[in-house]
Amino acid sequence: MSAIDLYNRPSADFAAKVERAIALLREQAALHPRLTQASSLGAEDMVVTHLIHLAGIDASVFVLETGKLHAETLAVIPQIEQRYATSVRVFRPKQEALVHFVRQNGEDAMYRSIELRKACCDIRKMEPLSRALAGHDGWITGLRREQSNARADVAEVVQEPERVKISPLVDWTWGDVWHFIATHALPYNELHDRFFPSIGCEPCTRAISVGEDFRAGRWWWEQETAKECGLHVQPLSDRTELVEVPANTTSVLRQAQDERSHS
Repeated sequence: MSAIDLYNRPSADFAAKVERAIALLREQAALHPRLTQASSLGAEDMVVTHLIHLAGIDASVFVLETGKLHAETLAVIPQIEQRYATSVRVFRPKQEALVHFVRQNGEDAMYRSIELRKACCDIRKMEPLSRALAGHDGWITGLRREQSNARADVAEVVQEPERVKISPLVDWTWGDVWHFIATHALPYNELHDRFFPSIGCEPCTRAISVGEDFRAGRWWWEQETAKECGLHVQPLSDRTELVEVPANTTSVLRQAQDERSHS
């Protein structure tokens, strides 16, 4: 059963949400002409890319290629480029900083402490993000309030110090997202068919089980309030400690991840 079969459940005001999203993009493009979309290559961002197309606005698309993305995630890039006759801008971490971090802390550093995980996110995401946004006066995201408690109050438009942040899907449901994908026959990440609703770097993402929270598969060894990388919102608590795990943390986590990916 595909993700479309599972989740294609539009809300009653779906059509109005689509109209509002397109209108918002046009309004903001008129005010902030140098726009770019930050795409995680997940379901929401495929919707946003198509909404940009429908709105007829000029906005580039960029991806933060952390060096740890799933092959299925990277496979979406050429599909976007072919469908929209555009080039996706790809930003990678600075090699010197990445090599130094791995040499000092190892490939599995993110499992050992929140501080190391955030440091990894800083090198692989935050620094490349600053380069991706340079020269733009606005960026477009696929944030939705339904995604997590930390995102429950996200606004459609946020004025940041250097640019505006636009999130046209804030009030969309997961069912709305998949109805839009189905209606417009949009390409999407194959991992969504394998119970990965939220997809990040491969070591930090797993499939979820029935009844688990939408973002339960992200940094699943941490407590809920810590599950943000800083790309969009700060964690609810910067003092949250890791959940206690056995001494052989890395092997336990790797085994759990492998079992889920093959189940």
